[in-house]
Amino acid sequence: MKDLAFYLGCGTLFTHELDSMLNHEWRVIPIIRALPDETGFMIFVTAHIPFFAILVALVSSQNSKTRQVTRIGIGLFLVFHGLLHIFFKDHPAYEFSSMLSNVLIFGGSLLGIVYLVMEWVGKRRYST
Repeated sequence: MKDLAFYLGCGTLFTHELDSMLNHEWRVIPIIRALPDETGFMIFVTAHIPFFAILVALVSSQNSKTRQVTRIGIGLFLVFHGLLHIFFKDHPAYEFSSMLSNVLIFGGSLLGIVYLVMEWVGKRRYST
């Protein structure tokens, strides 16, 4: 169940990034939003190549500690990411108003919380 929460959380994050293209997310991100729209778009999209490559490499690492720390980091990011969207929701360029967008963002946060709680409970169970 913990693995399912983690993988579904990653799935919501990756799918949210597809949705972010339709919602012009680069127009909300500090620094990038100050750039011309086409430049901001190109930076936003191309920055995801190393970002996703690094995440996939770390999650699939042969080192179990690296995998575990990465999973916890992604779980925390999913929660933080939802909070960022709450913080930026009143920004004039914020466009994530559809049901799908919100399910991807906040469903991912919920899955991150579920994963982190299950990880914490599992650690407590094995440490006693």
